[in-house]
Amino acid sequence: MTIRVVLADDQAMVRSGLRLVLQAEVDIDVVGEAADGQELLDVVARTDPDVALVDIRMPRLDGLAAAARLAAEGGRTHVVMLTTFEEKAYVEEALRIGVSGFVIKVSPAEQLVAAVRTAATGAVHVDPSVARLLMAGSGARRGPAPPALTPRETDVLRCLARGLSNAEIAGELVLSETTVKTHVARLLSKLSLRDRVQAVVWAYEHGLARPGVPGATD
Repeated sequence: MTIRVVLADDQAMVRSGLRLVLQAEVDIDVVGEAADGQELLDVVARTDPDVALVDIRMPRLDGLAAAARLAAEGGRTHVVMLTTFEEKAYVEEALRIGVSGFVIKVSPAEQLVAAVRTAATGAVHVDPSVARLLMAGSGARRGPAPPALTPRETDVLRCLARGLSNAEIAGELVLSETTVKTHVARLLSKLSLRDRVQAVVWAYEHGLARPGVPGATD
């Protein structure tokens, strides 16, 4: 299956670079570009992409507002935000919106490609650099999962932190996809988390995963 992607960034050179990276992959096709958030909404409506790679800061309608509009419309396009090391507040706002991933603009090309592929499956990709950004100065408790989580739910959470889809988690843990979905729903409820993105960040903050060492514990 070919993953259809739309690029949104107000800098044409950035879009050209992103296009070159993604078009080099046989399973990814860039089907549209936008220079601002309003144009992004129009391009998404016209092309119906699987993934939109969106810069946080753009004119007319910024990336956060555009992502919120796409989420409210309930379409199938998954949004991956492009950010910088200075934009922690924006990343936290994107978490509340419920995007499918984050990539630091200076990340290696393989991180960008991995984020697009992961988002296309409905799973979540958090660039290790973004995880470090979210953890920095947060004062978050690092340690084992609270007693409320069962060992199997903890295993599932570690897999979520690695960006695995339900099907991949099922294969790794030798479970049915239905069982995985049940475990995901229960752990989100127990931890008072809204979605998989928040679960990934929670796993990093509480030591179930470390940036650059997915699924690792201290």
